[in-house]
Amino acid sequence: MATGLGGKRSRPDRIFGSRDKLSEKVYNALKRDIIRGVHPAGEPLSEKDLAKRYRSSRTPVREAALRLQEDHLLRIVPNRGYFVSQISLQELNDLYEYRTAVECAAAELAARKAIDSELLQSLRDLAQTSYRTDSLESYMEFIEADTQFHIGIARLSRNQMLVRTVSEARCQMERIMYAAIDIHYYGELPTREHQDIIAAIYEHNPEAARNHMYNHIVQSKGKVLRLTAASAGSMTGSRMRL
Repeated sequence: MATGLGGKRSRPDRIFGSRDKLSEKVYNALKRDIIRGVHPAGEPLSEKDLAKRYRSSRTPVREAALRLQEDHLLRIVPNRGYFVSQISLQELNDLYEYRTAVECAAAELAARKAIDSELLQSLRDLAQTSYRTDSLESYMEFIEADTQFHIGIARLSRNQMLVRTVSEARCQMERIMYAAIDIHYYGELPTREHQDIIAAIYEHNPEAARNHMYNHIVQSKGKVLRLTAASAGSMTGSRMRL
């Protein structure tokens, strides 16, 4: 690391540090807006407009866009710009197959290895989270709790690779849940399913934990596929078009 007189960091290092922070800020803000449907699937985005919206120069936008492409939230098309990624039916099926493989393993390991009583109690509380269908704010709080619940199960497995992969999958799941808002469909509350998973982990029953997680994900897949089919004709061009 370059230093100036007296061992202080040189100005270039401070500039690069600020740029890294700005890039992270743009990344988090743009990622949040894509997930929440502020930028709908398929929407073209320009560096100039993004820099203006997120109050940065083009370089942090470019760096954020590269990361979001890795997250499968953005497509970078040379000489054309950026496009918000769509989720095809095949990708939807792939996502749920991926979740089944990863999260069932996480639940099974959590039942075998869970010793974090504080985290376990926190997840028991999250499992009871509900929402009101007349309140967008309560539904958004539910989405956040749902994400914390599923990542928390992975954390109980004490396997950092599972924590990472579950976290990555939640980006797409949150997009799906936010997209449902446009047609005023929030889905059935999975409170009972969440409580069954936690009960199996609490009782150190790996087989039951795996089975409950599997049933939970399969039920979620069925709801989403039915919702996608029902909205295909009437929701052309809307956020529900994933």
